[in-house]
Amino acid sequence: MTTRVHQQFIEDDSEAGESRVCPSCESAEMEIFHEANSIPSNSCILLSSQEEALNYPRGSIRLGFCPSCGFISNVAFDQRLTEYSGRYEETQGFSNTFNAFHKTLAQRLIDRYDLHDKEVIEIGCGKGEFLVLLCEMGNNSGTGFDPGFVAERIESPAAKRINFVKDFYSEKYSAYQGDFVCCKMTLEHIHATAEFVRTIRRSIGTRLDTTVFFQIPDATRIIKNCAFEDIYYEHCSYFTPGSLARLFRRSGFDVLDLATEYDDQYLTIEARPSSGSTGRETTLAQEDDMDLMGEYVKDFARTFSEKRRFWEGRLDDYRINGKKIVLWGSGSKGVSFLTTLKVSDELQYVVDINPYRKGYFMSGTGHEIVEPAFLKEYRPDVVIVMNEIYCEEIGKMLREMGLQPEIVAL
Repeated sequence: MTTRVHQQFIEDDSEAGESRVCPSCESAEMEIFHEANSIPSNSCILLSSQEEALNYPRGSIRLGFCPSCGFISNVAFDQRLTEYSGRYEETQGFSNTFNAFHKTLAQRLIDRYDLHDKEVIEIGCGKGEFLVLLCEMGNNSGTGFDPGFVAERIESPAAKRINFVKDFYSEKYSAYQGDFVCCKMTLEHIHATAEFVRTIRRSIGTRLDTTVFFQIPDATRIIKNCAFEDIYYEHCSYFTPGSLARLFRRSGFDVLDLATEYDDQYLTIEARPSSGSTGRETTLAQEDDMDLMGEYVKDFARTFSEKRRFWEGRLDDYRINGKKIVLWGSGSKGVSFLTTLKVSDELQYVVDINPYRKGYFMSGTGHEIVEPAFLKEYRPDVVIVMNEIYCEEIGKMLREMGLQPEIVAL
């Protein structure tokens, strides 16, 4: 997951404290509907000891819903508690399932916007995998911005056409111009969302043929299904199709398309700069979601309580019956699952296919992260998968190791 924020906004927010003014439409008082305290302020940081993991800095989550634009924000977010650096290990690029999705997405964008021999910019490029795909498959050139980029991991014939800047994107990089501007899994980490999108619009200037593509988690699914594993400290901003489109239009873009991807987990927007100060008011059908989201928000406390009790009961049953459990997925979902349910010795290990996470410890709970091969000897009875979309891939790996545990997905 690519997760980088704008350094300017870190400085701007540093002394702000809690505010209920909507960071997206900047007009309404947000209505608080969910609170959680003592939450680890980073989920993907590599922590080298159990002690460091248990004592990692914590913050509070107070989710507010804007009745004017539908945006959801953690009004208690404090940027000073987060860290985005070389030890932020967020990539999903070791999964065949995810890589197949990434490649299909890249090809679709290349075909739709004729991205051949063009200049591509990616804001929050993470370890650079998607930018590399766009440049390889379309013979494009590119620039990626991310303070956590690791140059040693890039092995591509397109590498000589790609420039990586190990920094947060900001106004000072407005001289970098592209035919296509991509920002994936980044906006949800930015508190000052309106100012960030306006910064990108200002940098594009009069280049009205520039296409902009954003991908973020879909808040509709998260709130409707009470996907508490997708609520964690770094994610301070949550968008639905409607609230995302309204933000882009207010920021001077015309919205070309809205869609959900990856089993409806991701929300995408494609836009182009408007010739006026704001985008045209023509709306898409998906944007009519204010009333529905209002109902989901009102019901969230009840569904959250029910879901938490369900998982607490299930873990108790496993413990009573002497089941050996592991979690599969040591990223943000795993941290949220463990901390929300206050899991301790109900399980000992968390599995991850990313070899760079092996031997580190889960933020907040101190569970050790192990590679899949560890399970050959450990032989778990139950594998709890943090993302259902990976169940087939994980099941295949387990069978190849001669294991047949119960596989349970969130």
